[in-house]
Amino acid sequence: MEIGGKIKQLRLQRGLTQEELAARTELTKGFISQLERELTSPSIATLMDILEALGTDVAAFFRESQEESVTYSADDMFVKEEPDGYTIRWLVTSAQKNALEPILVTLPAGVSGAEDDPHEGEEFGYVLSGSVTLTLGSKKYRVKKGGSFYFRPTRVHYLTNGGKTEAHVLWVSTPPSF
Repeated sequence: MEIGGKIKQLRLQRGLTQEELAARTELTKGFISQLERELTSPSIATLMDILEALGTDVAAFFRESQEESVTYSADDMFVKEEPDGYTIRWLVTSAQKNALEPILVTLPAGVSGAEDDPHEGEEFGYVLSGSVTLTLGSKKYRVKKGGSFYFRPTRVHYLTNGGKTEAHVLWVSTPPSF
């Protein structure tokens, strides 16, 4: 592991100059420069001081991060199907850990989705096929194929398919709430 390179990366992520990091750790700018270029190594105590100034600790610094997934296949997706045919397909695995959560909602004709209580965040949907009625509190909005919706979920909200064919909606919420 290149300790100096990783320290430089953390320093830059935090928007610090070498001089600012040196001042926070009572080291010299020259030492920080040599460290980042792998020309010297810090003592354990010095490394701990540097990491504290960068807002991390030794355990987190040396933890090997796994490469994050970028693409997902149908086999990766989790599906929850209700007896009435209402289906939610999570399109990104571990979406609960992310800032947003994309799902694919399938609503058979005549079926309503579960009511979602008010919460923080934002909601976006795009109707891929069929048509749905979006209920936001006491208001109802009809959304047809190719249409979309966006709202802040400050009221109870849910979808209903009052049509004669199945509807598919790509729904993205932040923070994850499904």
